[in-house]
Amino acid sequence: MDESQAILAGNLKRLREERRLSLDMVAEATGVSKSMLGQIERGESSPTIQTVWKIANGLRVSFSSLVDPPESETRVLSLGGIQPVLGDEGRFRVYSVFPYREETRFEIMTVEMDGGAYSFSEAHAPGTVEYLLAIEGRIEICTGDEKRSLRAGDSMRYRADRPHYYRNPGKRMGAFNMVMFYPG
Repeated sequence: MDESQAILAGNLKRLREERRLSLDMVAEATGVSKSMLGQIERGESSPTIQTVWKIANGLRVSFSSLVDPPESETRVLSLGGIQPVLGDEGRFRVYSVFPYREETRFEIMTVEMDGGAYSFSEAHAPGTVEYLLAIEGRIEICTGDEKRSLRAGDSMRYRADRPHYYRNPGKRMGAFNMVMFYPG
């Protein structure tokens, strides 16, 4: 069995078991025979791209979720290894710690703001919610008619589907962790 067959075999079996589906149920949902599905799971068959697409469509998963190697269950990152997106002439830095993924519908970022830094954000998609946890200094958030000041240890949840801004009113660096949730 070659590596691509092994990856497909493992992904198909994992998806089927996670959903508690029998081979018969997968065959019915995908239009691929039970015997072919069994051969794929055992790595005895190298299916055509069309067959893989039939399986992906029937299971309502992406093509890549079947053919790409699964991610490790654990992942360790260092903020120093992430290239930040810069704003306000480099005084506002956004580190995408865990980028958006369709299956989770959220992303996690760490934001650093030098003293006096400011960043304005247009409204995000309807229903988007931001969760902030201040970890250093002082941060001001204004969304809609509400303006709040957070210090290290404070947290805030707000609708991000309207214009909002972040500002560091102090002289020393302010930082916060942010989770952005996007609706389905």
